[in-house]
Amino acid sequence: MHHQFYSPSEGNLEGKILIAPVVSTANVGQLAADLIISSLDLHRIGIFNPRDLVPVVGAREDDRPGVSTPLELYGRQEANIVVIQQRSPALKSRKDEFILNLYSFIQSSRFSAVVFLSGVDTSSRTDGQMSIPTYKLVPPGTPSWDDSSPLAIFTRAPIPTYASISQQPFSHMQEGGITEAVPFIPGGGLTRRILSSFPQKWSTPILSLLQFVSEGDNRTDAQLLASVVSRLFDAPSTGNGVNKIEWKQPKSWNGGLFGTPHDQTLYG
Repeated sequence: MHHQFYSPSEGNLEGKILIAPVVSTANVGQLAADLIISSLDLHRIGIFNPRDLVPVVGAREDDRPGVSTPLELYGRQEANIVVIQQRSPALKSRKDEFILNLYSFIQSSRFSAVVFLSGVDTSSRTDGQMSIPTYKLVPPGTPSWDDSSPLAIFTRAPIPTYASISQQPFSHMQEGGITEAVPFIPGGGLTRRILSSFPQKWSTPILSLLQFVSEGDNRTDAQLLASVVSRLFDAPSTGNGVNKIEWKQPKSWNGGLFGTPHDQTLYG
């Protein structure tokens, strides 16, 4: 399945950290991925078979020959991370196939860790969640990590665990018949299904970062989420463990992020 799903153009992925946005509220995961790719000067190192996704095509950000496709992988040999960029959602009829293909790719690539990025609808916040926008969620069934894991930084970071007020548990059967549930994630797209579907005896540490957002100009939200993710980067660090990164918006944000401006003559 893996060799049909992913076509590499360069690079060995083993030991790297995979950052993967999930199509969700305000596309904050994709926008954060855009910032990370642009700011770390990552380039396309592979493409995925787009059969599971809504068809879309466009110009490449780097002005190289060819086109952008619905699902691509970005990286750089010297960087310790690689980033998936997903430009369209999974087709309704192929959601399960998409998740299975994604799992196969993750498992065969032997990443050191995987971090999913998702938005959550702000209207679903509890009173206790009003002061902090970003939360973490570890899916049941994934291995716990020790201090040697790249994800250990999030154990020490002041990022609370996500919980939902909804009573809609998504059960996941563990060994011994114990059932654990992934909480409801309003506006989270496939996040809950992805986190709830990991097979037994999964070997790669998984973390989901969730950010409360509302639809609108979400560039600031994206930078905040990218800054949380930056704890994983090999880059000079400040005293509080956050890496010093000068965020660089991709060129496509200048004209294409919110469409072209309206013709003002429409308003008299």
